[in-house]
Amino acid sequence: MLNIVLFGAPGAGKGTQSDFIVEKYKLNHISTGDLLRKEIADQTELGKRIKSIMDSGNLVSDDIVVEMIDKAIANDTQGMLFDGFPRNVAQAETLDRLLEKHGRKLTCMISLDVPKEELIRRMLERAKVSGRSDDNEETIKNRLKEYEAKTLPVASYYEKKGQLCKVNGFGDIKDISSTIIAEIEKHK
Repeated sequence: MLNIVLFGAPGAGKGTQSDFIVEKYKLNHISTGDLLRKEIADQTELGKRIKSIMDSGNLVSDDIVVEMIDKAIANDTQGMLFDGFPRNVAQAETLDRLLEKHGRKLTCMISLDVPKEELIRRMLERAKVSGRSDDNEETIKNRLKEYEAKTLPVASYYEKKGQLCKVNGFGDIKDISSTIIAEIEKHK
């Protein structure tokens, strides 16, 4: 059973490629944002706690995110694509423990590598199309600094474990998808 982390900076193309990977391998797409929204929509006890936290303008704690990820792994029967998790090394270590708890392991981490100038260009272009208020040049540069400081070390964590697959995320979308498939097939 495949369990894959899709990784990359904001604007790297994770959304585009995650749709493709999920379809190709029939995986459950595990997005922390989607999990949060589902808990709230289902009005579970956890969802009520999450809604209260978010309504007060606070960020949902790692403990709650981990609880949702644990539940998703426990209920999964076909394999998973993690998108937006883990965001730091502590979360990566936690993911490994959760997978092991459920008799699984991570197949690989696909890291979409895109030059910084291209990331900025893509997000500015996305802002024109989607109207996302968080896609302005100053905010983008801050998001990339945050990514480099806190999230990028996750790649080194998986590299040391022999699970990192770096993929050039710059170029034709179909070519990138083909490279991702080749990397996944090597680790199956």
